[in-house]
This record gives sequence, structure tokens and C-alpha cells, in this order.
Amino acid sequence: MTSAAPRTADAVVVGGGTVGGWCAWFLREAGLSDVVLVERRTLGAGASPRAAGMVRAQGGTEAAVRLGLFSRDFYSTQHERFGIDSGFVAQGYFMPCFSDREVAEAHDRIAMQQGLGLDVRWVGPDELDDLNPSMARGMTMGGSYAPGDGYIDPPRNVLAYTAALFTSDVAVLEHTAFTGLVRDGERLTGVATTAGEISTGRVVLTGGPTLAAVGEAAGVRIPAGGARHQVVVTEPHPDLAPDRLPMVFDVASGIYWRPEEGGVLWGMSNPDELPGEATEFDWSYYDKVRGRMAALLPATAALGLRKAWAATIDFTPDHLPILGPLLTPEGPVAGTVVAAAGGHGMMWGPAVSRAAADLVLHGTTEVVDTSDLGLDRFDEHGRSRLAPDPIALPFPESAS
Repeated sequence: MTSAAPRTADAVVVGGGTVGGWCAWFLREAGLSDVVLVERRTLGAGASPRAAGMVRAQGGTEAAVRLGLFSRDFYSTQHERFGIDSGFVAQGYFMPCFSDREVAEAHDRIAMQQGLGLDVRWVGPDELDDLNPSMARGMTMGGSYAPGDGYIDPPRNVLAYTAALFTSDVAVLEHTAFTGLVRDGERLTGVATTAGEISTGRVVLTGGPTLAAVGEAAGVRIPAGGARHQVVVTEPHPDLAPDRLPMVFDVASGIYWRPEEGGVLWGMSNPDELPGEATEFDWSYYDKVRGRMAALLPATAALGLRKAWAATIDFTPDHLPILGPLLTPEGPVAGTVVAAAGGHGMMWGPAVSRAAADLVLHGTTEVVDTSDLGLDRFDEHGRSRLAPDPIALPFPESAS
């Protein structure tokens, strides 16, 4: 950490969340001597420590699967690399089906995922019930199952990338806001901050749910938004012991769960809510959806809550990441990369971070094909030409 802003840097990363934090570390790992991270508050002050920590490679698109696989592998090998980790647990993850259409889509998705090397398979309704002893029997038509998917501890993840930044000598400027880019035509020459200008030829712009504001400071519209997401943790119950509770995502209702503190952690998003910053818990929406949760996981019906919180998390209109240069009406700004996880900060964060670092250094990455993931996929209204990832929380359709 430092309070003095360096006057020059090999690269500057804007944003101290999961994507920005790990990206700065990846840049140092790649050999850059002087990497500066600029954060307007403190490391992990945004959505990162308030996430649910779900980590799955069961994406609905090839890009989602590749990002999930990279991130899952990164989390599972952290302790060997850093001596600290984000607390990854390979709990196993089910995505149950409740209609013939969902069954057909799941079989197609599993074939695609297996083709990319993911250990995932179809389980019939009886086997799904047997492997989920706490779930109500006879409710599903089967589902997909990936034993290697799991979860991390979000606050521990912030601790992990903070330690990685500190030990790798990244200059972290907290309480320092990004205020704009310094350019010579369409070439980046520096970054303007509230602590002064930093001369550099490389910048990675992150920001999670505040990425649109980062883009506005840079003079460009970025179609990324923020939406309220809610998480609760129930009281303990013997039926909710970790060995009886694999992870489950009911995609149709936007409800997911995993073990936590002897109870169950489950999360939800309201698809009808307008986008925007929101950190107050909406009890009326919780009351609306808790019946679905009780029907799926009966032990929760009579349990009180130990914790409840809301956080503003980022999303993109197509639920896919943004990875590409900043675009002005004149074209891309050389030396810039915009990086957003599209509402999957824990799930895709390390992969998006590594891809962004590769792009700003080399213009290409082996993590994922980014040719369709840049800002050029959006029209003037922020609409994407890509089909949305079908395995995502029900975020609003527009970022504004």
C-alpha cells in the first residue's frame, strides 16, 4: 500500500475488486515492474466481500465454460502459489430441470460442456433425489451435475488478493479516484486521478457495478449496470449438513443455495427491479420467493435467519463479460482494456482478470476467445448482438 501516487507506471488498473485486484497481480506475474492499482475507496469495499461465492464451470456458452474452468482451477491451486487461498470447496453443483424444454436444453448444454473438457453429466430424477437427501423428492425431471463446481469464501478472497498484491509490490492507491484518461489522439499516454496524473501506456478499466461511471470519466459509454442481489443464511439444521447439501441452482426462479455455518446460504434477484445501486434488503421480495425455496428444500420452511444482506452487483445486458479496448467514435484507444465479469465476479473473476492482463500486454489471450466480447458488440442503445448466456441470474434486460 502507498499514499503517494507514482508519476509513471508500466500499467495502471482502475478498481480494487476481484477483477481489478487479481488483474494487477497477473500483470506483475507477467513481468511488469511498476503496476499501480487505483481504488476510490478501499480494496474490497464494493460487492466482492458481499457475494455468495458460487464458482461453477456449468456455463451456457463456450465462453462461460472456459472462464469458469480457468477460475475454478485458479481457486483450487491458490494455496500452492500464495500460501493463502480464497477457501474454495468443491461441493458439487446441480442444475435441476422442471420441464421438457429444460431437459432438452440441459442435454445440449452438457454435450457442449463435455466437449470443452468439463466433468459434467446428466442425472435422472431418482439419482438427483438420492444425491440431494435434503431436497424434496419427486419435484424434478433430472438435471446436470458437475462434481468439481463449488464455492469460495468472498471475504477470504479479498484477503487473498490483498496479500498477493502486497507481497508482489503492486502500488495500491486507496482513496484515490480515477478521473480520466490522458491521450495523444487515440493513443493512451496517462491516467488522471485525484492524486495526480500517472504517465503510462497501459490501463485496465474495471469497476463492477460502477463501471459505467468509470467509462463516463473516460468519456465513453459502457453498457454495464448494477442490480440488487440478496443473500440469506438460515439457522443450522441437521438436514442441512454439508454432506447432505450439494449446491443447486434453480435457473427458472433465479434461486441457488450452498452450505454455510450449519445452515443454508441462498440467494435471489428480482428480474422486475429497475437497475441501479441498492444495498437495502427487500423483505417483500424475500417473502415472495421463500415459498419456492421451502418447496425445494423443506427444512428451510421453519428456520429463522442468521444473516441477511443485499449488495449491488454488476451485470451486462447479455450476461457475458466485457473484454476489449475502450471505444470512442473515432475507434479503439490503444493501450486500454475494459474488463467486466457480467454479474459473475467470483465465478469468472480470475479468468477475466487474466484475460484482461493478457490483452493489455499482448492484444490476445488463450483464456477465452474475446473477438465477440468487446464493446463493439453493443449498439448505441446498449443492446448486444450476442444471445445472452442462459445460465445466469435474472438481471434486468437493460443497463440503464
